[in-house]
Amino acid sequence: GEGVDGKVNLERQADVIKSCTPDLVALQEVDDRTERTGKTDQTARLAELTGLHGRFVHQLDFEGGRYGQAILSRFPISDVTLHWLPGMPDRERRIVGAVTVQLDDLELTFATTHLHHANEVFRCEQSRQLNQLFATGSKSSSSLVVLAGDLNAPPDRQPLTILDEVWQSATAGQSTMLTFPAAQPERQLDYILTHPKGRVTIHSVKVLNEPVASDHRPLFAEM
Repeated sequence: GEGVDGKVNLERQADVIKSCTPDLVALQEVDDRTERTGKTDQTARLAELTGLHGRFVHQLDFEGGRYGQAILSRFPISDVTLHWLPGMPDRERRIVGAVTVQLDDLELTFATTHLHHANEVFRCEQSRQLNQLFATGSKSSSSLVVLAGDLNAPPDRQPLTILDEVWQSATAGQSTMLTFPAAQPERQLDYILTHPKGRVTIHSVKVLNEPVASDHRPLFAEM
């Protein structure tokens, strides 16, 4: 909830979310009743402020509360399915959280993730696990999956090459989707991916012009 100005301001973040009237939102680095953010259930508060349904994804215990990720949805959503990704279990073990959303007669899996920030070997292992979980070896491999989050790697690095084997990126072939750092973005670290390839048409995709509310700029796609 902390912006680049050092202020925790969920109302400001909610305004950014509402500005593009999204159906589905993936949020990383979310607190749930921790000391540092005033014991606020940030997922519930953002859901209230945006008028969306919310689910928190528990990654680790932290400062008397929990730390993790969150999903917001305009549609009713199932409970979160939590998958652990390869990495360092004694630090911030990385995860992917997935929910099911029913859109008319279409069942859609929507997932949020945040890959390792400092170790590309871990990012590659995590990318392979994401492929295995959702695209190549699971019961959801035949249904529509949308995966969104901070992958901590630019498009030309191996983690994205691994994901590109089975996922369609909303920003494929575009060099202007720079999301980090928020004040003056220099590289793309954030992505929206869909599986199977070719099933979804991307009508538009953009980086929102928001330099303060978070240390990353939001990525928005209409599909």
